[in-house]
Amino acid sequence: MLTFCIHDEKNILDYRTISGVNGPLVILDHVKFPKYAEIVNLTLTNGDKRQGQVLEIEGDKAVVQVFEGTSGIDARGTRCEFTGDVMKMPVSEDMLGRVFNGSGQPQDGGPPVLPEDVLDIQGQPINPSQRDYPEEMIETGISAIDTMMSVARGQKIPLFSGAGLPHNEIAAQIVRQAGLVKKPRGGDKGVKDNSEENFCVVFGAMGVTMETSRFFRNDFIENGLFYFYI
Repeated sequence: MLTFCIHDEKNILDYRTISGVNGPLVILDHVKFPKYAEIVNLTLTNGDKRQGQVLEIEGDKAVVQVFEGTSGIDARGTRCEFTGDVMKMPVSEDMLGRVFNGSGQPQDGGPPVLPEDVLDIQGQPINPSQRDYPEEMIETGISAIDTMMSVARGQKIPLFSGAGLPHNEIAAQIVRQAGLVKKPRGGDKGVKDNSEENFCVVFGAMGVTMETSRFFRNDFIENGLFYFYI
């Protein structure tokens, strides 16, 4: 059965054409002009609302990853709205010291952020030859990293570790000790500056347990780091 309707005023396409559910993914048929990374709003038969994102397109088929999972989704009755837009996140300096989920929604019981801007989380590709040369170093306080694998300002820092190794403790240590080393002038040495006006840490975790999440939050609170991290 093919069922869809068009809301011209919102540029939203409404479908009830789910042909399969596999783990966190739903597959929809007969989708008109889907876009990669497009946000899809799902309304279940019981009224629950979930959100997903287009991961793959093949012809008129679209594979959508549902952020909240697919449990309870009825292939015939679930309504899927293709919004025509990608995920965007409100940003503001008020985000400092706050905790958010992957969709940018506060998870610390605080009020919503009043955005200074709303940005596409996909970002824009940068021509490697046009990138600014990295001149601002982040000092982590761990000599092996600072001397052998120096970190530049704005760089992502992935940590890869085997089972039983203290990767959580190392990540927390980097956040505690990280500071910006100013570019030296003349014969002056670099000066570490981790004041809140010039520096912040964006700390992200995926697939961690509640115990691990509490470990990081407690560590940041105990060390007074909430004012310059997200």
